[in-house]
Amino acid sequence: MSSFRRRSLFVAASLLSSPFVARAPLAQTPPLPAAPAPGFYRFKVGSFTVTTVHDGFVARPLEGFVRNAPLAEVQGVLRDAFLPTDRMVIPYTVTFLDTGRDLIVFDSGNGVTPVGATIGRMIAHMQAAGIDPTKVTRVVMSHFHGDHVNGLLNAEGAAAFPNAEVIVPEAEIAWWGDATNETRSPEGQRATFANSARRLAPYAARLRRIGPDAEVIPGVRSVAAYGHTPGHTCYHIADGADQMMFVADTTNRPELLARRPEFHIIFDFDAVAAEATRRRIYDRVATDRIRVTGYHFPFPANGYLAKEGSGYRFVAADWSGAV
Repeated sequence: MSSFRRRSLFVAASLLSSPFVARAPLAQTPPLPAAPAPGFYRFKVGSFTVTTVHDGFVARPLEGFVRNAPLAEVQGVLRDAFLPTDRMVIPYTVTFLDTGRDLIVFDSGNGVTPVGATIGRMIAHMQAAGIDPTKVTRVVMSHFHGDHVNGLLNAEGAAAFPNAEVIVPEAEIAWWGDATNETRSPEGQRATFANSARRLAPYAARLRRIGPDAEVIPGVRSVAAYGHTPGHTCYHIADGADQMMFVADTTNRPELLARRPEFHIIFDFDAVAAEATRRRIYDRVATDRIRVTGYHFPFPANGYLAKEGSGYRFVAADWSGAV
């Protein structure tokens, strides 16, 4: 036997006898679960606990989504963000706030949807997160578009949050609560008049109207953000030195509309006012380094906006801060 062969056998025997070499076969990667992991995420703002709850997504045609730029230009922005360029994929995420005294939900999600729909996941994800709708004390509305108010009702058509006060921006309910405004509204949004009236009806005795810069509860204030709708409103949350803002629909996907705040989209009631609002709100959160959650931001829909050129870049929050 050659000296090389003898050395090889010796090394092999030594390795097999070494306590540092595992003799068992390598563990196999566990199979993927039959369903996605629960779609919720928690973090702290001071002593407050914020939970974002995913409500699914929709995909819609990209053409016509932005009204004041050619399709190729819109596709270029999406391509740079590694997003599809043949459709607009819009996620939905609802923000909950537990102050220790109040359990608040900002907007109500899409509510009950047909089996197989890609939206309406909030109900199951609330359950996974341990959020009981009967324990919600306040539903704080940003505006009355269907994907924000439809979840006010359960499958039986009754109040989905039976013990909650519903807080609405005065400018929003003043517009959509007056049927004479229907002909002065974009045709695609006229269904909001009847739909919001039906969704708010079970809460009529527990409805509170607020103006801009109003205290919703201690630590939560309204921030006028008109344009997306006549009374669209954001909410600033603070506890001690910690703060965040729920920016609602100030933009749709930030990869597109924060990057290019001058884009005017099909869902904005007054696109010029919506653009001015985007710049004002995002200048504030970028300058003051305020954490944000957004209704159509990529899940878990929380992070920061950094000023970059003439637009803003969304920076997802560090996941190590989860609770």
